[in-house]
Amino acid sequence: MRLACLTVPMFPLAARLRSEPDLAGTAAAVFAGNGHAARLVAATRPARTAGLCPGMTLPQARAVLPKLVARGRDEAGERAASEALLDAAERISPRVEDGGEGVVYIDLDGLHRHFPDEKELGRALIAAAKREGLSARCGIAGSKLAAHVAASLPDSPVVVPAGGEAPFLAPLPLARLAPEVDLAGTLTRWGLATVGDFAKLPASEIAGRLGEAGRALHDVARGLDPRPFLPRRPPPGFTEGMSLEWPLVTLEPFLGMAEAALERLVRRLRDHASGCVRLDVELSLDPDGQDARSLSLPAPTRDVRTLLSLVRLNLESKPPGAPVSGFSFTAHPDAPRPGQLTLFGPAEISPDRLATALAKLFALLGEGRVGSPRAVDGHRPERFALVPWAPPPAPPERRPPREGRGLLAVRVLRPPLPLEVLVEENGPVSLRTLVSEKTKGTPDLSGAVRVASGPWHLEEGWWTGEGVARDYWDVELSAGPLCRIFRDTASGDWFADGVYD
Repeated sequence: MRLACLTVPMFPLAARLRSEPDLAGTAAAVFAGNGHAARLVAATRPARTAGLCPGMTLPQARAVLPKLVARGRDEAGERAASEALLDAAERISPRVEDGGEGVVYIDLDGLHRHFPDEKELGRALIAAAKREGLSARCGIAGSKLAAHVAASLPDSPVVVPAGGEAPFLAPLPLARLAPEVDLAGTLTRWGLATVGDFAKLPASEIAGRLGEAGRALHDVARGLDPRPFLPRRPPPGFTEGMSLEWPLVTLEPFLGMAEAALERLVRRLRDHASGCVRLDVELSLDPDGQDARSLSLPAPTRDVRTLLSLVRLNLESKPPGAPVSGFSFTAHPDAPRPGQLTLFGPAEISPDRLATALAKLFALLGEGRVGSPRAVDGHRPERFALVPWAPPPAPPERRPPREGRGLLAVRVLRPPLPLEVLVEENGPVSLRTLVSEKTKGTPDLSGAVRVASGPWHLEEGWWTGEGVARDYWDVELSAGPLCRIFRDTASGDWFADGVYD
């Protein structure tokens, strides 16, 4: 089995620089802890050149470099950077293992068909990590430990030949194996300085003198790594976020940082050929508390401006109520809708752009006010329901158009045409159109009635005895068309809402 290890040196600093790339050329450092007891974890090259080293307290670092830019460890940013590193590795191999902070193991089985040699494969892994804003090193070997040690060397990528794990580890100091403190002290008293010196000891004596931990360390020194490869399962969503140095009270500074996080999120979605169909927003509030909300989209999208507009509108309609000290965005992926191409005529609207427009309408108009109209089980012409919009599927084959069957067609009048109706015992006997500015261009329905049929109760539920809002009549004029009229039972006014052609 051949494995690659992709590791990011000074991972807490790399995760912070990924969220704040402007700090890359400055003297900046990441500290763990609070107040003056905070200890330096990692620093940029200008800060290290000035004399800063891990373990310094914040006052000590300030004494050496007064203009130092200090940042705390960013849990949300480090978690997002770890997921981004795993995504980068998954673009090369489908089997990857999360090795902890800034460490990923990759199964190289079958990848020799796509790369000329393992050196080129290592360069591809480093380039994939760089696309995510992470400077990584790569090592390739037959065991996880040998690959991890190879990845820690400066001339990356480092390839350990198959079966050469033990000779590769032999000249390295024992500290590379990270032994336990008590075990390291015992090996030092024995006068062992390198991994090869420890590997030469007889295996039968190690367990009796150093216990199970010593036996496992001796196996590793001989190039035998008993740890199995455990591939991770793909996550249900993609997460990006960061902890803020200062709590934010106003919306605009927050949106500036949120836009950078959404751009990284959309780039990861694009690499997986997916779009965001639901965006979960989690806000950390100062001094304590959480605010979680979910934004559903009508269709998958990869438009950063749309996602940012939805976040803005949601926060403006429902403010968090406290300063924001951190945030995270989780995008639930789904396959974007395909667009229909055509050889003739203008191209159809992009599904991404259509989803963007629908998402903005949903945010502006609210739930239940945007959708696709559908007929409901009722007789009244105005009755309809809104259902979530979805493009109709393409027909499997070209179908010939239906032939007409000579049926009457109803030309619907919207708004209804006001009428003056003379009614006798058997129903309407004459109609007259009420002329106004609104009725210009509408058909003239004035004249005597030759035949009138009705009243028809087109509203469902009339049989319950609750009454109806309209009485409908089908009327044929002596010198005119056949039309449909109704009387509003509440006001007594008459209207025409359709003409039969």
